Amino acid sequence: MMKKYGVGAASMIAAAACLVIGTTALAEDLTPEGGDRAPGKDGAVPAYTGKQSPDAGWEWGKVRADFWKHKNEKPLYSIDASNVDKYAAQLTPGQIALVKQKKGYRMDVYPSHRECQVPDFVAQNSKANLTAAKLDSTGEQLQTAIFPGVAFPQPKNGVEAILNYETRYRGEGIEWPTDQTTVSSRPGGGESIDVVGPQVYYFPTGKVGKTTPQDVDQLSNALFFKMNSPAALAGQAFVQRQYFNKPSETFYYFPGQRRVRRMPAYTHDAPLIGFENQYLVDEFNMFNGALDRFNWKLVGKKEMIVPYNVFGMYKFKDKLHDVAKPDGIAAESRRYEMHRVWVVEATLKSTARHAASKKVLYLDEDSWLAVAGEDYDAQGQLWKVRESYSIPVWDLGGTCDNQVWAQYDLTNGRYLLDSSTFGQGKDIRWHQQANDPRFKADYFTAETLRAVSER
Repeated sequence: MMKKYGVGAASMIAAAACLVIGTTALAEDLTPEGGDRAPGKDGAVPAYTGKQSPDAGWEWGKVRADFWKHKNEKPLYSIDASNVDKYAAQLTPGQIALVKQKKGYRMDVYPSHRECQVPDFVAQNSKANLTAAKLDSTGEQLQTAIFPGVAFPQPKNGVEAILNYETRYRGEGIEWPTDQTTVSSRPGGGESIDVVGPQVYYFPTGKVGKTTPQDVDQLSNALFFKMNSPAALAGQAFVQRQYFNKPSETFYYFPGQRRVRRMPAYTHDAPLIGFENQYLVDEFNMFNGALDRFNWKLVGKKEMIVPYNVFGMYKFKDKLHDVAKPDGIAAESRRYEMHRVWVVEATLKSTARHAASKKVLYLDEDSWLAVAGEDYDAQGQLWKVRESYSIPVWDLGGTCDNQVWAQYDLTNGRYLLDSSTFGQGKDIRWHQQANDPRFKADYFTAETLRAVSER
């Protein structure tokens, strides 16, 4: 039987939160990933329904939004500067700041749909992890778990919760025929930075069946990205390998030097090359990499208005700057719903250094996706606001993922949009099983990077 304990916290985001801690079994009233199936008290969060298939005729290469069953829904209401205080209790501090600071910023809120699902083998592994998954002696790294699956479907602390996000099921690999990262222009003029090129993301523990970190030499994931444009960055490329039990490895190819360099400091808050200090390494996909510089606290669970079922951010035939406007993402391309989320706070250790003094992430209870987040600067002031754009991925049987995401810097007014495919003519592709040689561990090496980049 599950027990519920009240969790007190000083911050506003923790108000009315309730921490749910499990013991040895997934109760019947929980989803395969550990979320509560029941609706919210007032019905704003509906009961969990699980997998919904696309309309007939969808296949990869067609615009996903055209085949979603709820595509014709209208907003229930909109939040803007005129009424944001009315909804403040259901919004993050970052969302409130965006509405109040950005002229014309609007959040359209739609009916909520809880349709995230996982394949049966993922659900079975998640259940086994109730006793199989363990942290190591540091309490900050995963010692063992059975994948693909949720490592800690009933998390006891913030580390377990954030590891659920970092190790979530995404198939065996993801590819972008042309990935796109956009950084808005400086206030007052100039051009945006639009970096495009092919990207491949590999998850060795994502293959169908049962895999442990030990089975894959502790490799958690690997990433390859090559820049085809703009001209100033064309030809640069890198591979990064993330591990369960040791620091990541990054190799970078510089065409001007015609050499591959190892980048041991390309972690945590190191700026990504080419983005004018607007993009730090561990900001990728909301949060990425080692947990060791922060103390992670599981604050509790709360009903909040968050980005969800945002099919508008996967319309690869739309023009980039019809969506990524000078001051932010077009309201028409974003969608918000009321959902229950876990609130996780990461506070910088007194012995560590990082550009952010605190991070807050909001994890969807049905998918463990980080759907919203924010950073605070060294003075404790709200600094960066993030949101990710999740959809049910039919390539993976309805598993939800959030590869496209945005980040707003409140201090300088700039923002970035990452991992989109707007105007590129081809969609992101998730692979449940991948036989392509690019989805092998030995592809993500300095040797492969050198060979690919010198073509």
